[in-house]
Amino acid sequence: MLKSYSATDIGRKRQLNQDYVFSSGKPVGNMPNLFIVADGMGGHKAGDFASKYTVETIEREIKLSFEKNPRIIITKAIQKANKAVRQKASEDPNMAGMGTTVVVATVIGKYLQVANVGDSRLYVVNDAEIRQITRDHSLVEEMIRLGGIERSEARLHPDKNIITRAVGARDEVEADFFTVELRPSDNILMCSDGLTNMLEDREILEIIRNHFDPRNLALTAQALIDAANNNGGKDNIAVVLVSPFVDEVVR
Repeated sequence: MLKSYSATDIGRKRQLNQDYVFSSGKPVGNMPNLFIVADGMGGHKAGDFASKYTVETIEREIKLSFEKNPRIIITKAIQKANKAVRQKASEDPNMAGMGTTVVVATVIGKYLQVANVGDSRLYVVNDAEIRQITRDHSLVEEMIRLGGIERSEARLHPDKNIITRAVGARDEVEADFFTVELRPSDNILMCSDGLTNMLEDREILEIIRNHFDPRNLALTAQALIDAANNNGGKDNIAVVLVSPFVDEVVR
């Protein structure tokens, strides 16, 4: 039996929450469940509009889709959201240049299907390890790939917030897609960079180890949010936790 919990927090420095999440353990269209994290960008209230509008558009498109293949369903929904955000931005000068990251995931049997655009992340976590599944579309990730900096330098790099792909940034958007076979002990963490810029992966793993309760995921989520805020809380924080196999794991 799958359990999930989602939360956002404004953090300690921002005046506006531009993160938006969606979490449903029940079917959405032809998907057995659906989880989304978006982190908006743009002046005025454009960033919070972009993230909310993107999540709502993706949810609606998935609900209406007749496709069976999750990759096709999610890809088309993200493309529709991109066009919708671009259209809104063209109609209102206050929304010009707005965009958002997005991570979309579904668990089908023992397989996790996930797509991402931008630098919000999805991890698979168990008692032994934390694995980042998504790949950041960011300037520092490109610098790491090209050997310009070490991964250990990335979290504190001055250009860490520059992303190279976003929903709404260009006429066409390309999402990366991943399929992961889950083990009975695996759990899923989706989050915005408001969490990962404040906490290293090993710190996230330690918090989850110390606070994880599959039947009360709110405790785990709050522990992560509190830790990010205690480390500075420089950005909005979004967390979605999914425990896919609650009844199959004896703790």
